[in-house]
Order: sequence, then structure tokens, then C-alpha cells
Amino acid sequence: MSNSGKKVAVVTGASQGIGAGLVEAYRKFGHAVVATSRTISASGDADLVTVQGDIADPATAERVAAAAIERFGRIDTLVNNAGIFVAKPFTEYTQEDYDSVIGVNLGGFFRITQLAAEQMLRQGGGHIVQINTTLVEHALSAVPAALASLTKGGLQSVTKALAIEYATRGIRSNAVSLGIIKTPMHAEETHETLATLHPVGRIGEIGDVVDAVLYLENAPFVTGEVLHVDGGQSAGH
Repeated sequence: MSNSGKKVAVVTGASQGIGAGLVEAYRKFGHAVVATSRTISASGDADLVTVQGDIADPATAERVAAAAIERFGRIDTLVNNAGIFVAKPFTEYTQEDYDSVIGVNLGGFFRITQLAAEQMLRQGGGHIVQINTTLVEHALSAVPAALASLTKGGLQSVTKALAIEYATRGIRSNAVSLGIIKTPMHAEETHETLATLHPVGRIGEIGDVVDAVLYLENAPFVTGEVLHVDGGQSAGH
């Protein structure tokens, strides 16, 4: 176990896009990081541990938490970033769609968050962050996404529930609610059209999300907050 004294962040869905940006940001911020995804590569950084696996599988969550505790002795922040987004008319969703979205968006949150919270209680505090979507509260007719609302809506509610459950025990719980962010999920030729979904007229950058998460990291009086990083989408059109 390392005795570096560094705080430790766990990031799910960490191999690309927002997750990779968060890993880089937390390392620059001085945290050790345990990063996980199905395709993540091995790390040459002594303070960055990678765990390959499907976070929907509770066994992956067990391995991630064990890696953090065995290597660094603690978990200070968990960022539940892993997610699947499938936009279809409601009646066209398949059982496979349902199982995969529920598995990652809810199952991928559940066990790793239990394990992180248990460790945070042992050490006297910590911070849990959900990466969410503004679609759960501001649906768009152009983007039918009922499975996102079903799953990410649950995460938005549980963010507040955990904030209250642990308010007197040193654990904060917050969410960052996103509009459309420029990641490999969205082909470049779609960016101009997607920009029109936001009142500010552009899509977001990974740095916008990172800045929001790091704000919450440095805001000890903020818990139960859903911080909108959505170009004004949640305010209206």
C-alpha cells in the first residue's frame, strides 16, 4: 500500500472522452487515480492504476475498490462517469437495449458506489459525483431517449438521497447534468446540428465538464447539488 498521502479518485468509463479528461485532471490536481473501463490500457504512472472490466458486473466494482484500497489505502472521490446512451423511439427499444442501459447506468453505479461509500465511512469522509444528462428533466422531441430518463433520472434522485443520508458523516454527493459534449460518441459531421439544441449555440467541451467536477471537488459546503453544464438547455428554449 502506498503511503504517498495523496487523495484518491476513482473514475469509471475512463478510457476516452470525459472519463479520460477527468483522469488527467485529477492527476494534475495531485490525486492518485484508479481508472476503469472495458478497454482501458495499462498505466506506466505509479499513481494511476487501471482496471479493465465492465462496471455493470459487480465483480469489476469489487476489483476496482480493492485496487484503490490495496494500492493507496483510501477512496476520497468516486466519479460515476460510465454510461450508455441509446436514442430511439420508446417502442423501438429492444430487451437488449434495456438490459445494457440498465446494466451500465444503474448497475454500474450501484455496487461501486456501495463499496466507495463503505470506505469513505471508514476514513471519515469523501465525495461521490454522478455524470448525468439534462434530458432527464428537460426532454427534447428531437432526441427520444426514454431509457436515459429512466436510468439517469434515477441517478439524479439518488444523488440527493445519498447527500441527505450521509450529510452528517462527511460524505458529499453531487451530480453534473450535461448537454451534448464533444466526445468520440458524436461524429464531427453532427456537431453543427447538435449545437442548435443548446441556447448558447454550441456543444460543450470536455474541459467544461472537468471544470464543473473540480468545482464540486473544492466546494465542501455543496452537497445534493445538480450542477447543469448544458449550454442553457435546462433553462428553456
